[in-house]
Amino acid sequence: MAGKVIICLLRNDLRIHDNEALLWAFKHGSQVLPIYCFDPRHFKGTYHFGFAKTGPHRLKFLIESVQDLRCRLKSKGSGLIVRTGKPEEVIPELIKSVGPEFVSSLVYTQEVTQEEIDVEAALNKSCGVKIQTFWNSTLFHKDDLSFSIKQLPDVFSQFRKRAETECSVRSVIPTPETFKPLPQGIEEGNIPTCEDLGVENVPQDSRTAFPYSGGETSGLDRIKYYFWETDKVAKYKETRNGMIGADYSTKFAPWLAHGCLSPRFIYSEIKRYEKERISNQSTYWVIFELLWRDYFRFVAMKYGNEIFFLNGIRRMHLPWKKDTNAFIAWKEGRTGVPYVDANMRELAATGFMSNRGRQNVASFLTKDLKLDWRLGAEWFESMLIDHDVCSNYGNWQYSAGIGNDPRQDRKFNMVKQGLDYDPNGDYIRLWIPELNQVKGGDVHTVWALNSTVLSRANVVLAQTYPKPLVIAPEWGRHMGKVGGATRGGGRGCGGQQQPTKRGMDFYFKNTQPRQ
Repeated sequence: MAGKVIICLLRNDLRIHDNEALLWAFKHGSQVLPIYCFDPRHFKGTYHFGFAKTGPHRLKFLIESVQDLRCRLKSKGSGLIVRTGKPEEVIPELIKSVGPEFVSSLVYTQEVTQEEIDVEAALNKSCGVKIQTFWNSTLFHKDDLSFSIKQLPDVFSQFRKRAETECSVRSVIPTPETFKPLPQGIEEGNIPTCEDLGVENVPQDSRTAFPYSGGETSGLDRIKYYFWETDKVAKYKETRNGMIGADYSTKFAPWLAHGCLSPRFIYSEIKRYEKERISNQSTYWVIFELLWRDYFRFVAMKYGNEIFFLNGIRRMHLPWKKDTNAFIAWKEGRTGVPYVDANMRELAATGFMSNRGRQNVASFLTKDLKLDWRLGAEWFESMLIDHDVCSNYGNWQYSAGIGNDPRQDRKFNMVKQGLDYDPNGDYIRLWIPELNQVKGGDVHTVWALNSTVLSRANVVLAQTYPKPLVIAPEWGRHMGKVGGATRGGGRGCGGQQQPTKRGMDFYFKNTQPRQ
């Protein structure tokens, strides 16, 4: 084996465009070994509550992304080594099989949360070769910030203003036409199936708002479609709170979460679009969302494991409740509050949910049910195709009032939100077929409909559809806006006249980080 071999460990950077770690390896190595490891720790239970850490929807997307990356590398003359095992055990064995005298270095993209940092520390200890790392995940490079991570503002708007006025986005790294080949004699390995990893393979639900496969190819196709073929990006700000269909938002998040798309490439395409077609609030708003993603990654760097603690980065002691039945009803979409239930059923069936839906179901869990926010965060970690550890836990702390939200008491009104964003109830009926005969916006407050209306719609509360777990008093302010002729005589949860407040006072004390 001639020359020096560089091993490039790929994790959440499953692309060849604008991948500094991978492109550095091909520039400096005589031969390059790109490798992806299916780490068995990713398929165990979540730390506190034991949900499947990588659920079927995300795993399917991940496998497709690895398959696509292998194809793209092969098309440029290289390939992708795939192994199942812990990287800190797989890589030393790979170095041994290549010959330690031939391997000059190991290169990878840095991560920021504890599990990933632990893997990096173990690699540095076990490999016995030079380690080269790169920062590859954010729009703004951490070294280009005009302030230290310790000085990161605790309010997003302050971060955004400083980043936009004091920092610049680096250019996209050009991708060579051809790559250097794999060393001879190294078996590439099979890409496992979901079943190989102990996870059930699920078919795609025809109702999904994310009908796309994983991988860089489909991500680049989505940019081309959303920007250049349809100009939908020019109306993103107006449509982003939609609930049904693929085109109300960019849908870039799953590809970003797996590193199939570079945020800098998206930014460069926006800037090109603004120059060649139109620049407006919608094109800016895509950048705005990329800034939120950056922000939560930097928050994770600043606070470390506190983003996983029960009391949050604010270290607030709140009386979180413990009610297993209430949580199960929430995650299965059986709370009796249709707007919440429809969103949770979409998540379970597809691994995706709109941003509007996420804000509402998180508020309902933490502010209406007052359950431990980590239940929601770990369930999302299991279910979401686009799970990003920093964004997920940062957003959940934000929703729970213990994170970066300057308004600790922010609470979403489920009825108002449903009427604002699904006024005719089409989204509800799409995901809750047992309510499909309830007409119009009345479906948002089905518990308040009189017996005649319910009978005509073939709905029997507590039998065909649950009574609500809670009825918040503020919901009543918006009940009259929904087909008033059909109201009257409705009973709340447990047979109580609505509106009423119910309480369940329990508390989780564990404040350990995610593992």
